[in-house]
Amino acid sequence: MFGCLVAGRLVQTDAQQVSTDKFVFDLPDCERVHHLVVFLLGTVPFPAGMGGAVYFSFPDPALGPVWQLLGFITNDKPSAIFKISGLKAGEGGAHPFGMMAGSQAPSVAQVGVSVESLDLLAQQTPVSHSAVSTVDSFTQFTQKMLESLYNFTSSFALSQSQMTPNPSEMFVPASSILRWYENFQRRMMQNPNFWKT
Repeated sequence: MFGCLVAGRLVQTDAQQVSTDKFVFDLPDCERVHHLVVFLLGTVPFPAGMGGAVYFSFPDPALGPVWQLLGFITNDKPSAIFKISGLKAGEGGAHPFGMMAGSQAPSVAQVGVSVESLDLLAQQTPVSHSAVSTVDSFTQFTQKMLESLYNFTSSFALSQSQMTPNPSEMFVPASSILRWYENFQRRMMQNPNFWKT
């Protein structure tokens, strides 16, 4: 039903079901993990009106498992990226996992998914600094993509005197690419979501 991708290196789809509506993934070597992605596999959707609260638990032999709410996934939002490098061990709040025993290994953290009503999910507040800002990430990606396109096309630039006539080839003036780049960049700065309309 669920999958978990850890820092682009480990995909897990074998969540351990610890109760009828609770699932847990073990994360070995958690000290080296900065981000994780939790997603629906697409094989079994949530029941109508339900979603999954995503929790993270640091290994802490002195305190036992301390769970922190990261956010949620739903049928309409089937995946989420969470930043866990800024979270602190020992800080947590109310969670649905009770006194469930955590992994005994000192460097194994856990990700828990609790199936809950969408109304309840909307009322919960994730720990600060756990969500990766999609607008900033998207804006950064777009900026890098635009720069890459401009640099790539500029590497083929020729002056008019260097061009050899070739009727089967089309040429685009570098000034057109630059103008498009500048317009797109300006529109992204004004409204990062302009492309959705």
